[in-house]
Amino acid sequence: MNLKDIVFKTRSYRRFDGSHRVNIKTLEDLVDLARLSASGANRQPLKYLIYNTPEDCKRVFPSIIWAAYLKNWDGPEPGERPSGYIIILGDRSITEVFGVDHGIAAQSIMLGATEAGLGGCMIASIKRDLLRDEFKIPDRFEILLILALGKPVEKIIIDEIKDGDVKYWRDSDKNHHVPKRPLSDLIIKL
Repeated sequence: MNLKDIVFKTRSYRRFDGSHRVNIKTLEDLVDLARLSASGANRQPLKYLIYNTPEDCKRVFPSIIWAAYLKNWDGPEPGERPSGYIIILGDRSITEVFGVDHGIAAQSIMLGATEAGLGGCMIASIKRDLLRDEFKIPDRFEILLILALGKPVEKIIIDEIKDGDVKYWRDSDKNHHVPKRPLSDLIIKL
């Protein structure tokens, strides 16, 4: 796959094949991609928690707020839940400001996941206190993102945006539709 194909296939998947386990080495390799990515002032303040056992995945799941635009959906059902998680933390003992480091790291991880035949979702809507309590995360770490990973089972369709509506939606066949602005709306001339 060339880069454009990988970027196109790197979507926000929220339903997975629950029988497919993401192995720990794969999660480590994905974090290594983040390690090699750019970091503001080269501070490298990010730390990572990785989980792939059914027990730990079950502990992470309740801390996630899934898909705000899908009003009657509380997240994937058992059997369609992620089988691996990477939690991105900011180490306040290095810096109090994380800038866009976690976005860069997360995108590197997601591109690597796509290349490895996986899919996932970057999640910032997190019940942080619940997650911190469940995993005894020390206060020096700011909880920045959860990356939910697995083998995707849903089809994502890119649509052209209509009437300025950016909300993603699902059709009757559970296909996930994501409206995108046309390139002509993004490149401006001043």
